[in-house]
Amino acid sequence: MATTDEGEGVTGPLLVDGFLEDRRYQRELADAALRTHTLVCLPTGLGKTTVSLLVTAERLAGDVVNKSLLLAPTKPLVQQHADFYREALEVHDDEIVVYTGDTRPDDRADLWSGARVVVATPEVVENDLVGSRIDLTDVVHCTFDECHRATGDYAYNYIAERYHEQARDPLATGMSASPGDDEEAILEVCHNLGLRQVEVMTEADADVDDYTHETSVDWERIELPETVVEIRDAINEVIEDRLGKLRELGVTNTSKADVSEREIQKIQGKLRELMNNDQSEGYEGMSLLAEVRKLRTAVTYAETQSVESLRRYFERQKQAARSSGASKADQRMISEPKVREAIRRAEDYDDLHPKFRRTRMLIAQTLGIENGERVIVFTESRDTAETLTDFLNEHFTARKFVGQSDTDGSDGMTQTEQQETLDDFRAGEFEVLVSTSVAEEGLDVPEVDLVLFYEPVPTAIRAIQRKGRTGRQTEGAVSVLLAEDTRDEAYFWKARNDQKRMKDELRSLKSITGEIESELSSQTEMAAFDDGASGDGGPAADGDAPHETGGETATEAEEAASSGSDVASGRGETGSDGDESATTAQSAENDGQAGLDAFAGGEGGESSTEEGDADRDAAESADRDDPDGEIATASADDEESVEVVVDQRELDASIAKDLSRKDEIETRLETLAVGDYVLSDRVVVERKTVADFMDTLTGGDERSMFEQVKDATRYYARPVVVVEGEDLYGERNVHPNAVRGALASLAVDFGASVLRTTDEDETTELLRVIATREQETEDRTVSVHGEKSSKTLAEQQAYVVASVAEVGPVTAESLLAEFGSVEAVMAADVEDLQAAEGVGEVTAERFREVVGSDYDG
Repeated sequence: MATTDEGEGVTGPLLVDGFLEDRRYQRELADAALRTHTLVCLPTGLGKTTVSLLVTAERLAGDVVNKSLLLAPTKPLVQQHADFYREALEVHDDEIVVYTGDTRPDDRADLWSGARVVVATPEVVENDLVGSRIDLTDVVHCTFDECHRATGDYAYNYIAERYHEQARDPLATGMSASPGDDEEAILEVCHNLGLRQVEVMTEADADVDDYTHETSVDWERIELPETVVEIRDAINEVIEDRLGKLRELGVTNTSKADVSEREIQKIQGKLRELMNNDQSEGYEGMSLLAEVRKLRTAVTYAETQSVESLRRYFERQKQAARSSGASKADQRMISEPKVREAIRRAEDYDDLHPKFRRTRMLIAQTLGIENGERVIVFTESRDTAETLTDFLNEHFTARKFVGQSDTDGSDGMTQTEQQETLDDFRAGEFEVLVSTSVAEEGLDVPEVDLVLFYEPVPTAIRAIQRKGRTGRQTEGAVSVLLAEDTRDEAYFWKARNDQKRMKDELRSLKSITGEIESELSSQTEMAAFDDGASGDGGPAADGDAPHETGGETATEAEEAASSGSDVASGRGETGSDGDESATTAQSAENDGQAGLDAFAGGEGGESSTEEGDADRDAAESADRDDPDGEIATASADDEESVEVVVDQRELDASIAKDLSRKDEIETRLETLAVGDYVLSDRVVVERKTVADFMDTLTGGDERSMFEQVKDATRYYARPVVVVEGEDLYGERNVHPNAVRGALASLAVDFGASVLRTTDEDETTELLRVIATREQETEDRTVSVHGEKSSKTLAEQQAYVVASVAEVGPVTAESLLAEFGSVEAVMAADVEDLQAAEGVGEVTAERFREVVGSDYDG
């Protein structure tokens, strides 16, 4: 990229001349990120997004039309990035698109196809990848903003995996001010996103120091009023009583109310062991532990938030206790005399929490005495955000800023409302923004004079993100309110120690980047070795020059993967002796029996005769309703792909993502009226974990499994129930005969096939095998039933013919192709009908019998 003198504007391909200030450290980071997949660590407020934009502009320049993808964790941040890109890039505004869950899936697909720059939330991209609505082939730069989130099952990890697999010329950039608490955490982020090098800039770097400003941090200690202490102590007495009962059960040695969360987790683990052993003490203890958790939350509200927040919380608990599905823990807690007394005292308390007054004083000092303009107040509780905003509006102009989801007693903000609030704050329309954690990451709110933590946060990453809202362009201040002798104290010390350690880590990170990159390099080489040895045809590790496109090599790899998958489809199911397998297959062909290789889910099995297939299908489908449904046929562009339709609500499990990773499977997402997975026009799968299955027997499931299976048998010829998990008979305190009776009812009363799997991985493989046999071996299409939808004329015609003698959709399409219209098909005689592909004499005679026989109702 071309530049002018430092401090002036940056020029270059696709960049608006002079819009970006030329900062040497940003150019250096961008140059490094252009070389390979890079983690960029830069303090908050110093322009990480600018670094990403410089890389994107360079990658999109040229005659080839490519795409860039920028991922950010929240919708406000997505909108902010999109606005910045539209201002800074010489790309038409319509080609820089915002891609979030607010846009309909079908519209998102159109947006994606016409975009050059996509700015998106990761969950939406993940869903659209799983649903095969988009692919990442043309994406030449993918940025993961706030990349420290790339741990566990966060959507960034799946997207990164698919990106490195699909993109013909990938380049990934991760950005964060706080990538992790230690070297191990940073390595995990790099591994999950496929990053190969780490570039770090800190305030200590000479070329960064010119753009940073001092931020002072003051810890304000707050003493609780006597009444609040008495309310807290009354609740703590109940906690100690419940912990005492848990101690009697032998699952803990403590009954102190300030028990740590780690100890709570240990207690829960021991109770689960008792439940797994079908001991009633486990269920009793779990109910007590649930009550302890609720009471601890109440104490946190009283100590660290406000009595008003505590009142709101208790009101929600009273409503829950009165509901029809109330738990024993809810009912026991609300009926406890000491809790009732605490509620009464909270309702009578008409004073403010001292944090309210201190917040008002600090804001008044900043805005009045020090002539400041803007203040952000962070709080963990939406209840507190709302009550504090009302209180501050008596003295200043204040607005709340909360997430989009609705909670009990509180409505979320729409994306439009969030954006308008931020725009007004930037424009100086109001002075104080009271926010929950939604504003912690990345939002561009310049020249904030004070960031006030209503309470400490227990993680260094969140503390750093909050502090980064000030000290960007001028000196800033941070104040943290700390209620003495409360949970705030523990969070204070933890956050302080973590931040000190993280600062040390970031300082040392510059000196050990070589070690980290060496470790990442060895991991990449090992992964490449493993891929090559496994024969799975997985993507090879990218080279050191990600800009180069290896077309022929990629094609050869795909061909190798295809051959490998054919071999793998039968791997582990048959013997390794080729002659023996051939003999077995020949024997099966001679005696009409299928060998084991026919069930492997590949192409080894042969379908039976046309007439036999049609007759069997007719018998299986008799007396079943087939309402209006959306016909979903596998893509004509890839006739060998096997399609699996997945219910949107199944995305909590990893099954859909794991299926989408398989080369031979194409997944599609829908909100299914019947079933969880549709594998063909006749096979629907209802998946139940062992816990789900037991919920049905004990009344814990809102909709009975038997109702769901009844719907499945109504609309599909071959319903399947998959019960996933181990220890079906020991999961709950339910008599084994009750479990056996439920299984028998599914099979005998409803005609469903009941299959067992041990975990999600095994369920994934089972679904793959069934779908492959149905669509490749049996040559069936995918058809979703059970919900009304408008059909095209061709679909309606195929539906009418398919319903005659239950010939099915494949035969119906063949008949219509042969005769040209429904009328001609109905008029054809037995001999003419057999001219259609796939129609034998038995099918033709049965068809004519239905069409030509007199009605005898």
